[in-house]
Formats: sequence, C-alpha cells, structure tokens
Amino acid sequence: MLTIDPKEVSTGKLHRYLLGAIGPRPIAFASTIDAEGRPNLSPFSFFNVFGSNPPTLIFSPARRGRDNTVKHTYNNVKNIDEVVINIVNYDIVQQMSLSSTEYAEGVNEFEKAGFSMLKSELVRPFRVAESPVQFECKVKQVIETGQEGGAGNLVICEVLKMHINENILDEDGFIDQHKIDLVARMGGNWYSRANLGMFEVPKPLSSLGIGIDAIPAEIRESKTLTGNDLGKLGNVEALPKKDEVDSFIAENKDLADLVKANNKKDIHNQAQLFLEKNDTDAAWKLLLAKTD
Repeated sequence: MLTIDPKEVSTGKLHRYLLGAIGPRPIAFASTIDAEGRPNLSPFSFFNVFGSNPPTLIFSPARRGRDNTVKHTYNNVKNIDEVVINIVNYDIVQQMSLSSTEYAEGVNEFEKAGFSMLKSELVRPFRVAESPVQFECKVKQVIETGQEGGAGNLVICEVLKMHINENILDEDGFIDQHKIDLVARMGGNWYSRANLGMFEVPKPLSSLGIGIDAIPAEIRESKTLTGNDLGKLGNVEALPKKDEVDSFIAENKDLADLVKANNKKDIHNQAQLFLEKNDTDAAWKLLLAKTD
C-alpha cells in the first residue's frame, strides 16, 4: 500500500491524490458580484450541504496552488456577502467548464459561457437561468484554513430562497433524481453523470477561449447545436483561418458536397458529430465553410 505523509509531498501532488480519491464531488456554480456590481460566475467542486435548519451550504474557492493567488469569487464574497449557488446538470456541463477559464477581473462569464442572467429576488448576484436548481444565499462566514497555496476558504452560506425548475419534479412535487441528471467532479478531466457513469471534459485552455459570445450569431443561435456543443466551440483560442478551412473541405468530398448543398441543419448535424468525438477543429472548419 502506498502511504503518503502530506508534509513530505508537494501541494500539487497531494492535491491530485485528494481529488482522485474523494469523489464524485457536487459542483457549486457560484454567481457573485464585485464591489462595482460586475457579475462573476465560477464553478467549485469543494462543495456540499451541511444542514437544513438553517439550510446551510459550504463551498471553497481555494487558493491557487501554483502561485498562491485567490479567486475573484473569494474577493467578491468578502466584499459583498451574497452568492447564488447554481446546480450543474449534464445539459450545461460544457458551458460550466468554459466559465472556469481564468478570464480577467470584470469579464462577465455569463456572456462568455452563453448563460442567461436571471434576476434574483433577495440577493444582488444573478441566477443562471439554465440551471435546474438555484439557491439564493447570504454569506454568514468565510473561514480561511491557511495562507499558503492550496489552502481552502470555506464560504458558509445560509439559503434564503430556493428555485427549482418544475420539469425536474416527480409526481409528488419533489426532485426526480433521474430528471435532474446531475453531474459531479472527479480527478483529472473526469466527471461523473449520475444517470450513466463517467465521462471526460478536457480542461479549459490555459490561454483564454474565445467564449460563446464570440461565436457568429448564425452558429450561436442554431436550432441543432446544444449548449454543450457551443461550450466546446467557445473553448478555442482562435478560429481556423480561411485557407485552413478551404483545404480541409477540399480534402473531404462528402463535406464539400454538404457545404455545396448549403443545408444548415445538415451542416450543423455533421458538426455535432465531430463535437461528439471531441474534434472541435473539424467542427469549426465545417461550420465556417462557405459556398463559392
């Protein structure tokens, strides 16, 4: 048996062992605002429910292990003691992942990840309209477990109001565990889908993805492509150049015929197949191809 003394391994290595062993972990999709009222949205898998009277949720925007910096969410809850914790299901997992890209302070991750901002009733941060369950919370306390990289910051929240999409309720009015289709975080790139098992979501680029807001409207407003599809498309650093698109299409007769026919639904269906295989580059080249 491998035995590890936490004091004798690097924080990064210990972090990897911890996350590999402790899971699946539910995801707190935390919406906050900064001192200037600008929205922020970020997911955290150090999260759970800890009581029902009062209803208490705790999540931890931990210090970054690589450089000991703190996250915008941590700064925001220290300044504005309110947060909305949105629950993540499979339908929004790719967009959620895209929102975890480390955009600059003040950038609106709702827009980057293609989410709708829904006004809360009792707190200032917005809700994620696409989330199946949303908790409006008052931050009661922030407990710092340390000052070094990797240290946790426990944000203790009291639920003031809970919003549930009626489409996930059973005949008795409670949440149907099949309909909600929850996902949870595991080690590395792995997630767990409660209904089906494990699946992989590549970590967002270390450089900045273009975001869903930068996707051309005719693609972004597709009736075929899902939010998860758009999340994958938004997680690229730059779009392929015209000569790359032209060469790709010219080398694939079936795709050339598809582009020539110019049936948007068929093109989007094929792009979706590429995305299912995680071939985002091919999907983009097909979507950007134009008829002469």
